[in-house]
Parts: sequence; C-alpha cells; structure tokens
Amino acid sequence: MEETTLELPTGQSKTQANTPDSINQEIERQIEANVGYFKRQSNEAIKERIDSLDREWDAGRAVSGMNAALAIAGTGLALAGNKKWHYLTAAAGAFMLQQALLSWSPPLAVARRMRIRTRNEIKLEKQALENLLNQPS
Repeated sequence: MEETTLELPTGQSKTQANTPDSINQEIERQIEANVGYFKRQSNEAIKERIDSLDREWDAGRAVSGMNAALAIAGTGLALAGNKKWHYLTAAAGAFMLQQALLSWSPPLAVARRMRIRTRNEIKLEKQALENLLNQPS
C-alpha cells in the first residue's frame, strides 16, 4: 500500500506570514497528526471528519465574528449608559478596515494564538483526507 504524504504549500498566506513560526509549525504538526490518525480509521470516520472540516470556522470568519461581537457589545453598553463604550465600537470598525486592507489585524493575531486555522490549512487537511478515501484498498 502506497504511503500518502502530506505536502504543505510552498507559499504562505498573509495570515501565516504574520503568525509566529512556532504557531504555524504547531498547526502543521496537528494537521499531519490528524491525517495520520485517520489513515487507521474507517472510510465512514474519514467522511465524518471531512464533514466536520466543512463546518469548521476559519480564522477570517472567526475574526469577523469577534469584530461583530465587539461592535454590538460596544453599542449596547454605550446605549445602556456610558458613551465611552462607543470607543469599543470604533475599535471594532478599525479592526475590520485593517483586516480588509492589510489581511491582518490584532484580533487575527489573537485567533492564531488560539490555533484557529486559515481556510487553506483546513483545506489542506480535507484534501489529504479525500486522498485517503480515493486510495485503492
């Protein structure tokens, strides 16, 4: 039986380029470990993992959610009494603009420290798992 290897892309995304190497390497090791684990599992388990990956939030989506939560919280707290909370809403807007213009923002750095993966990292694991399904028995 031919050994399936996990080939990592040669180029990095802006998100990966702005993430400490130690975190990128830890995420890569986790992807390799996940694929290694599923090599020994049934096709049904692999398909369930692929379905799970389809539902996994990538770093960009997580950051959008964080920024929206900050904006809503800031607005709500400002309406409840202290107008200084509008600064939180303004910060969330600034983070959204920075993310759109630079493909990086402080909340993205937080998401990466939390080991939230990029869309490409999720896709890499999914492709490797699909390759396992397509191997002859």
